[in-house]
Amino acid sequence: MENYIVSARKYRPSTFDSVVGQKALTTTLKNAIATQKLAHAYLFCGPRGVGKTTCARIFAKTINCMSLTPEGEACNGCESCVAFNEQRSYNIHELDAASNNSVDDIRQLGEQVRIPPQIGRYKVYIIDEVHMLTPSAFNAFLKTLEEPPKHVIFILATTEKHKILPTILSRCQIYDFNRINIEDTVEHLSYVATKENVTAEPEALNIIALKADGGMRDALSIFDQVVNFTQGNITYKSAIENLNVLDYEYYFRLTDCFLENNVSEALLLFNDVLNHGFDGNHFVTGLSSHFRDLLVARDASTLVLLEVGASIRQRYQEQAQKCKPQFLYRAMKLCNDCDMNYRDSRNKRLLVELTLIQAAQLTIDENDAGHGLDPKQTIKPIAKQPATTQPLQAAPAAPQPAARATVATPPDFIAQLTNSSAGTTVVPTVSPEAISTSARKIMEQEQAKQNPAAASETPQQPQAEEEKQDLPIDEGQLNTYWQEFAAQLPQEHRSTAMRMQNMRIKLSDNATFEVVLDNEYVLKEFAPLQPNIESHLRKQLGNRQIKMAMRISAPTEKKMPAGKVERFQAMAQKNEALLQLRDEFGLELW
Repeated sequence: MENYIVSARKYRPSTFDSVVGQKALTTTLKNAIATQKLAHAYLFCGPRGVGKTTCARIFAKTINCMSLTPEGEACNGCESCVAFNEQRSYNIHELDAASNNSVDDIRQLGEQVRIPPQIGRYKVYIIDEVHMLTPSAFNAFLKTLEEPPKHVIFILATTEKHKILPTILSRCQIYDFNRINIEDTVEHLSYVATKENVTAEPEALNIIALKADGGMRDALSIFDQVVNFTQGNITYKSAIENLNVLDYEYYFRLTDCFLENNVSEALLLFNDVLNHGFDGNHFVTGLSSHFRDLLVARDASTLVLLEVGASIRQRYQEQAQKCKPQFLYRAMKLCNDCDMNYRDSRNKRLLVELTLIQAAQLTIDENDAGHGLDPKQTIKPIAKQPATTQPLQAAPAAPQPAARATVATPPDFIAQLTNSSAGTTVVPTVSPEAISTSARKIMEQEQAKQNPAAASETPQQPQAEEEKQDLPIDEGQLNTYWQEFAAQLPQEHRSTAMRMQNMRIKLSDNATFEVVLDNEYVLKEFAPLQPNIESHLRKQLGNRQIKMAMRISAPTEKKMPAGKVERFQAMAQKNEALLQLRDEFGLELW
């Protein structure tokens, strides 16, 4: 029976041109060999399974080849190449730093490098996982690495470059290997499938490439696993079943539910996902990736970022046109928040379901009441004013505070106006002191229409003069609306709002009130707010003459305590028993 060799070993590259996804690095190494500009130490770093050790072996074989090809590759025919291919070369040594990481191992290596090569020009030492060396071993290796014999070349390989000492890094040429992209991985898997007489759907190979996460060795190992599961016929369904990957179909159907605001169907789909054994966190991260793919599929310029198969790509483009960017932004934000809170949540299923419910309401019109998102409370009039043959030309009254019941329009007056018929006008009989300015003017207009002669004898005051009448200011209401303005300040003015809430302003004359501030810094904070404060108070109190005067308090002037400590000290001055209470029980202010 023939010995089975896994694909990761069987199809391991043997030339620079067969290395997948590292074109820039292999070209640099080939040019260095062609021009005989070889460094004494190289550092190959990058993720697992991207070709670091493979490139190190190809490089070691090529520099010792006695007859290079015109393309700069090893001939595989000379004695040095044959010895390397048969794994009996004495010029190329591989050392695993994970198990040979002591000072004695490095000292023994320093003694071996003195022996010149038997065949070829260089002795190459490939030290894998070099970051596993101890600090003492690194220090013992420094001198040998900096000034090795002319016939020695070191190639260090690691997946964790940040763990290597800077003194080691400065003595090496550093080559950073990249993750292999999805397209290159799928192409190589197709080549391997052809060689192995395996039929594979492109979408299935794309799933394998995504699962490998940029590592070719992982991709080939997963490929062998799926081949064994499917007996050489790899389909998309069999691949997602064997690899425990969520089907794209779930995410497409969920997105349709969100666009149709179908909460019930979305929750049922999530329940189906859980019944198939998938974790809720895995589901959420996949859903956020789906929204990201929809976003990049909307624009032709970003379509290259979509790493899916051709048939799936078409579905993404079709569904992306149904989704507005605002919906995708908010949906990604919801999924990202759910992902961050998933680990700390006690009821993880409820957390995911709440995310799905919110996502299903993102496309509801903001003005549609009852959807639970950013409700806008709009107070509409209960009854409409009836149309009359003689419309009343009433100017809007100045804004008045709700607390002043003496200037509100009496209900009887409104009722009498509402009951007026189209043919006749009913003039209500109400005491002039009990009605507002606007209502009084309406009554005078109606009386003038019924008795023009009397109206001509009584001089009419201009409409503008009546509108300019300002209401008297009550100091209690002034402080109420002062506090109201402070409560409406945004978060960035929190300190100013707290100062305003601790103040009690006083009227200095009929329309001017004085604000006493602690220092010039506080005065600079209040100065930009002065026009807004005056406008707010004028509107609420119905007096356009209100003015705000600011001054800094005198040193001898008593100040209002602002903080907890200051308030306690002020209270203690009035009652010394508070100090005794604090000292007796050892109390502290928090």
